[in-house]
Amino acid sequence: MRFRIGINLGDVIAEPEDIYGDGVNIAARLEAMAEPNGICISHVVYEQVRDKLPFEFVDLGPRAAKNIARPLHAFALGADTIAALPPPVVAIPPPPNADAPEVRAPRLSIVVLPFHNLGGNDTDDYLAEAITDDITTDLSRIPDMVVISRTSASVYRHEPADVRRIGRELNVRYLLEGSIRRLGKRVRVNAQLIDAERDVHVWAERFDHDTEDLFALQDEVTSQIAVALNLELVEAEAARPSDHPDALDFILRGRAAFYDARGATRDGMVQAVPHFEKALLLDPSSTDTKAFLAAALAGRVLEQLSETAADDIARAEELVEQVLAASPRHTLAHFAKAQVLRAQGQYEAAIPEYEIAIAANRNWVIAIANLGMCRFLAGRIEEAVPAQEQAIRLSPRDPRLPNWYWRIGMVHLLQSRIDEAIVWLERARSSNPHLPGPHAWLASAYALVGNQNRAVEELAEARRLSGDRRYSSIASFKKSRLLGSDNACELAETTFFAGLRKAGVPDEE
Repeated sequence: MRFRIGINLGDVIAEPEDIYGDGVNIAARLEAMAEPNGICISHVVYEQVRDKLPFEFVDLGPRAAKNIARPLHAFALGADTIAALPPPVVAIPPPPNADAPEVRAPRLSIVVLPFHNLGGNDTDDYLAEAITDDITTDLSRIPDMVVISRTSASVYRHEPADVRRIGRELNVRYLLEGSIRRLGKRVRVNAQLIDAERDVHVWAERFDHDTEDLFALQDEVTSQIAVALNLELVEAEAARPSDHPDALDFILRGRAAFYDARGATRDGMVQAVPHFEKALLLDPSSTDTKAFLAAALAGRVLEQLSETAADDIARAEELVEQVLAASPRHTLAHFAKAQVLRAQGQYEAAIPEYEIAIAANRNWVIAIANLGMCRFLAGRIEEAVPAQEQAIRLSPRDPRLPNWYWRIGMVHLLQSRIDEAIVWLERARSSNPHLPGPHAWLASAYALVGNQNRAVEELAEARRLSGDRRYSSIASFKKSRLLGSDNACELAETTFFAGLRKAGVPDEE
């Protein structure tokens, strides 16, 4: 085989299957001017290389060319000149060093492969592309997450998914692949999270939604996937064994403990804080670690799981100030600040801090749920319900579901919707029997509807689990300030407190 080569420098018009334009046309005409096994270049290329390459180009002068308005000034390298050139020097890479550390993909690294449209309807291709794009965007908002761009991921659109190869080529630990299919008036979305190193499935889920509002469908599905993956990826990485854990190892372990499958438990809170403390010892300047530690300290106080509440809040407040002084727009620090302010009873001041966090990450379910609770504590009782419902919708398998069910039940009870309150409080109790709060509120609700036996049982369990004297009298509960505003306390007099009195709780000890 003998080749002729034409080289030009100029603009081209690119399409998926072809390129064209004057730049391409001139290169094609130069190719025809070259001799077999020779090269012909345009004047613009010659001006770029004339003083940089030791080749002797032959000036062919202006040449007429088909469909080119003006003559082309061309320069050539003949076959004999090319054959006489010394062979190129090829650098041979050194043999791999067995002692060199293996380059591993970042711990929280993922590529979202293009979702497949399995419905046979080409008009749904846009929906598959939109879901892929939105999931990629939402995952990139998760702290410490490395997400491959959609442009790089699209290279694998028409290839069979060789998981290990894609993981090596993109240097990621996880792949997310999925599909959409329209079934009448519903759309089904399947998604699978795969460990690229081991080629095993970590998580899979199916989502079925009506097609009446495709934008709402797209939003809800992508948000649910992003929220679920945040929990799954952190838990998977925290579970990986490590002989020499570094700061990020401890951060991941702390996050996994704080949001473990059992929900807000004393054991989870006890484990989370020391992990963040160890991470901070290894990297004292890390603003992320300080923010995580502050959020954990304030969180365990808010869940009434701290033995040293005052010290925890003081430490959290100090850490938040350090982070925001160094990085005023640090999203997690604003969330931690909101938690601290809420623990201090400064509900109105906490609300805009939660809103800053949610503006940066629309899928931050804990911030959404806590914003609703903060509005409840500030006296906007009914505003708690939509926020909890949104959190439940975005994260239907979240470990904090019992807390969100409980809050909805609280609002219904305070508003004298007793039957609805019992439904939600029973969900909370069934989801996490170790939380004392739902038992106490159920005791009140059952007493109000005349079920005295159940009321007494639930009250006894609330007292056993709480480990303090909160439910020994109405006065003790009021001192805890768990209802926040005077508005909630006034409503509680004829609902929650009235039910507790019927269940056997005295006004004073």
